[in-house]
Amino acid sequence: MGNAFLNRTVDGFLKIGAVGASKVAAEETYDCLKKGPSRFPFWKFSKDKLEDALRKICKEGVYWGTTAGVYVGMEYGVERMRGTKDWKNAMLGGAITGALISAASGHRTDKVIGNAITAGAIATAAEFINYLT
Repeated sequence: MGNAFLNRTVDGFLKIGAVGASKVAAEETYDCLKKGPSRFPFWKFSKDKLEDALRKICKEGVYWGTTAGVYVGMEYGVERMRGTKDWKNAMLGGAITGALISAASGHRTDKVIGNAITAGAIATAAEFINYLT
């Protein structure tokens, strides 16, 4: 796209969105096979079930992708503002992302702060694990 910020954000959205969609697709497939008769599992698979599964897949893919895109964008923005590449960028990017996603979901202040702390901690842990490998 010609812009490093947009490139990273869109890349994060697409990659992690695909992971989220794949997760739900696997869950829905398992549920379908589990509920059907053992010999012909697809007999009980209706158009409504398929539409419901596709709706869940798209919703989850967009949610995971949006969260990842916001995180990647925030981490990159913090890195550019600070002028250094270290674990603190992941921590701040995760905290900002947790707060933004939580606030956009309509949570109260206490929940927003808790989600910001949690997301910052997860991002920092992931960054430390990444350094170990």
